[in-house]
Amino acid sequence: MEHYELKAYERGFKRVAGVDEAGRGPLAGPVVAAAVIFPEGYQNDEIKDSKKLTARQRDRLYKVLKNDAVAIGLGIVESSVIDKINILQAALLAMKEAIGDLSVEPDCLLIDGNQRVHLSIEQQTIVDGDALCLSIAAASIIAKVSRDQIMEIYHRQYPYYNFLKNKGYGTKEHRDAIKQHGCCKIHRQSFAPVRDSLEQGELF
Repeated sequence: MEHYELKAYERGFKRVAGVDEAGRGPLAGPVVAAAVIFPEGYQNDEIKDSKKLTARQRDRLYKVLKNDAVAIGLGIVESSVIDKINILQAALLAMKEAIGDLSVEPDCLLIDGNQRVHLSIEQQTIVDGDALCLSIAAASIIAKVSRDQIMEIYHRQYPYYNFLKNKGYGTKEHRDAIKQHGCCKIHRQSFAPVRDSLEQGELF
């Protein structure tokens, strides 16, 4: 998992940041990105792609990462912006914000996926990076836990949709709630199930 970081260190980089996002697919809520810089040589075999961890494991590792990382940055792009610029551009914007939020400026970026961020910093895109690269996997955990925390807050504001359980994803329960109650202000109006509801004049 440290292969990409080690290669960057061999090339002379000192502050290597892994970058990933969470929340491209949901019908509601923000897309959240994180950037993580570890000390050179850092290892932790427990860090994996957030999707391969239980919620309890993610929460525990979130605390470990907060303690072990040199710097962690977070970027949050809300649903209203997603609707204006589309989800891909919103995810890239969240990544850019997460990098800018780092307390230590990185000199190399390892980015999950195949899209570069619009910054003049050396960067490498890695498809399935959250499964292959330690710092990207760490960023996936920070982004996922952070987004879940946000959706728990929204659950208290909009309990009809059970965001506490579905985190905004389009489960049958969530879709049925949209049909019954209409949409709320954090729903992504450009996403088809939400757009169809709005065409029927349903906004909570």
